[in-house]
Amino acid sequence: MGAAATRPDVTVTSTPEGTSTPEGAGDIGRISDEMRLLLVEDDEALAGVVRRGLAEEGYAVDHAADLVDARHALAEQTYDLAIVDLGLPDGDGLALCREVRESGRTVPVMVLTARDGLSDKVAGLDAGADDYLTKPFDFPELTARIRALLRRPARVHAPVLEVDDVRLDPASRRVWRGAVAVPLTPREFALLEYLMRHAGTVVSRSELYDHVWSADYDGLSNVVDVHIANIRRKLAVTGADDPLVTVRGVGYRIGDPA
Repeated sequence: MGAAATRPDVTVTSTPEGTSTPEGAGDIGRISDEMRLLLVEDDEALAGVVRRGLAEEGYAVDHAADLVDARHALAEQTYDLAIVDLGLPDGDGLALCREVRESGRTVPVMVLTARDGLSDKVAGLDAGADDYLTKPFDFPELTARIRALLRRPARVHAPVLEVDDVRLDPASRRVWRGAVAVPLTPREFALLEYLMRHAGTVVSRSELYDHVWSADYDGLSNVVDVHIANIRRKLAVTGADDPLVTVRGVGYRIGDPA
């Protein structure tokens, strides 16, 4: 086959019939037409190439060129996979990744972007993406990654924990006090999550310590109290009452006694 690549972002070749199809888009690994994908990509030329190639693989592909269309599509249709560009005309695809996870949707998300820095990849995966592929890319790798994601068992979304007006999402690792997002460090998050999973129960300092810190930690002896104080300060963002209760000589509790 002779090369006929018209996009620098994806490798394509000419079929014997003369149609332009991404390399590797054949019968091998073909998936049932019942598999429906959402492609969120503002580059119409690239989107066209990818859609044609995925159609050859047996996928049904819907295309959204911006966040507005993507949100509408996700609200109206159930997808087996979403492929999301980050640099969209009306915002960042990372926002869509977060929204998908915060809404409880379990659809796998693959980021497909030109942002190739390590910090970009970390941000994408932390925002809720299941995979991250950078442009330019080879079409066989894209389809192999799609097949790998679709082979995974359906994601069971961990339920959002709620105690009074404090909400904690274990999947996205985000916390809110009322409608206000509360940024916590990883250990602060782990402490609050443990307390919320035992809401109404007094949890001892030693239990919290054993849950969050490794056995060889040799830092401050009052490390639990210091982190609890930081959590309290951050949860006070709305001016509401402190949701954490100190039980002197024992430990801490969130929520009314069980």
